[in-house]
Amino acid sequence: MGFFTGFFPTSKTSVSFPYNPVFSSNKLEVSPVQPPNQTFQQPNTSPAAETPLETTVPEARPQLEHLQRVKLSEEEDQQQQQQQEKPDLIPRKLVIIVTPTSTKDKYSQGVLLRRLANTIGLVPPPLLWIVVEGQTESDDVSRILRKTGIMYRHLVFKENFTDTEAELDHQRNVALKHIEHHRLSGIVHFAGLSNVYDLEFFDELRKIEYAIPSNHFLSFKFLP
Repeated sequence: MGFFTGFFPTSKTSVSFPYNPVFSSNKLEVSPVQPPNQTFQQPNTSPAAETPLETTVPEARPQLEHLQRVKLSEEEDQQQQQQQEKPDLIPRKLVIIVTPTSTKDKYSQGVLLRRLANTIGLVPPPLLWIVVEGQTESDDVSRILRKTGIMYRHLVFKENFTDTEAELDHQRNVALKHIEHHRLSGIVHFAGLSNVYDLEFFDELRKIEYAIPSNHFLSFKFLP
């Protein structure tokens, strides 16, 4: 029988491990965030940047002045062209139409007065219609004139006449006295109730030249 001989170590064997102590803490450590790699360009605060364009580019001033002159010249040409295209507005002359009426023909007077009113109503203004009538109890003439829409004046006289022509001449003189008294300036035309007109006649009537001093008025008399 064999014997096993050996020596049991009298000292304890120590096994060494790497020392790495661990500490626990309740504080959260946050590593600083590194900003992204960005490049910021600082504004140019040099005196050259604050210098106006006129000083940095002196040759641009004559060009700007030339452009301004060209623009002003074009605007003036446009204004002159517009003024030339506009027609000269010449005011129309006042036409004064005098219509005497006979007191002896009352039946056809209303019909003839309406027919003449339809013609006169088509004449461009300014126009004044003076209707002269003998004094009567009827208001037919006044009602007809109010419905025409024409600027009118209704004159009434009290004299009695046996001659129709003498009565019409007196009515014309009454109208002329009214025109002279109120200093009406215009072209006078005597239109009888039985007259028939073309509208071109009134255009030609306005072309008549007349020159009367402001302090003088002509008065025409129609003698029987």
